[in-house]
Amino acid sequence: MYNVKGKTSKNGLLEQHAPLVKKLAHQLKAKLPPSVEVDDLIQAGMMGLLDAVNRYEETHGAQFETYAVQRIRGAMLDELRSSDWLPRSIRQSTRKIEDAIHVLLQQLGRPPQEAEVAAHMKLSLADYQDMLTECGGHQLIYYEDFHDADGGHEHFLDRHQTGPSDDPLQNLISGGFREAVVDAIRALPEREKILMGLYYEQEMNLKEIGAVMGVSESRVCQLHSQAIARMRSTLREQAWTGVA
Repeated sequence: MYNVKGKTSKNGLLEQHAPLVKKLAHQLKAKLPPSVEVDDLIQAGMMGLLDAVNRYEETHGAQFETYAVQRIRGAMLDELRSSDWLPRSIRQSTRKIEDAIHVLLQQLGRPPQEAEVAAHMKLSLADYQDMLTECGGHQLIYYEDFHDADGGHEHFLDRHQTGPSDDPLQNLISGGFREAVVDAIRALPEREKILMGLYYEQEMNLKEIGAVMGVSESRVCQLHSQAIARMRSTLREQAWTGVA
């Protein structure tokens, strides 16, 4: 594990942290559609680990594992972006759901119920819920969200960008975006608010959340997709109206 100078060898670091790559890959896969292969994530993650090993120096302030996690996750996300893991039809469906929720939120002054969203989209409740299931892996932020939005509106991320940065996501986190996300979670219906807490704070998987909430795993997937759509709609509303 150590070379003659007492420093951890590169091969030793690779072997020691290979299980970490698999762990991170499976954690990420749980949040993505079935079309994403975990082996592809692992392969990308191993490249990220190799990059971390080559770049890391013993003088780094951070522990190697902390540094490696950032590189591994970054490599996996780069792989997802380059392979366009979410089909265009699914992207279109998620945007339609967001738009319907946005319109109804303005009309009703409250979060719309599933049946109301389905009716607005001229779908049966069953078809709408099937669409939510297909949109599993729907995210709060997409790579293209950092570019201009269609329709002539400033994108909801733009108002949280405090200046030019090589890392726009970190720029958001250090700015007001975190508070905006917290507000969007608070605006969710109680059931979806609980789900988001179990998923992101308690780090439960969909099956475990279903057991806690007394619903099926597929139903948890539907509710999660709908919660994300609500949050994106709320963030868009805040950006367009200037609400902080």
